[in-house]
Amino acid sequence: MDAQTPAVLVLPWPVGPDEVTGLCAGVRALLEGGGGERAVVCDVGGLGPPGLAAVDLLARLELAARRAGGRIRLRGAGPPLHALLDLVGLRFQVEGQPEQGEPALGVEEAVVTGDPAV
Repeated sequence: MDAQTPAVLVLPWPVGPDEVTGLCAGVRALLEGGGGERAVVCDVGGLGPPGLAAVDLLARLELAARRAGGRIRLRGAGPPLHALLDLVGLRFQVEGQPEQGEPALGVEEAVVTGDPAV
């Protein structure tokens, strides 16, 4: 893994309460051992149907990452998980989606001639 490639953590399912602590420690260890990008990619494709247990797990992982000076990024999150995270007010960076405020790839901003430069 080079300095530009974030670590990947594949989340198992089901995750018991005992395993959450270990996963949080794993996120902290990956961030402390990494050099470049301060992010851990969490592959959530195997989490199964989204529910409050998945929301709790992701919130705890994000908190652990932030305490270690980083963030988590979701990979493989389907529309039902996106909808549930939006419903509870949690925002995560998702692979394949532009960051908030960033234009989507391949989209160029239009320029109206005659507008003064900012």
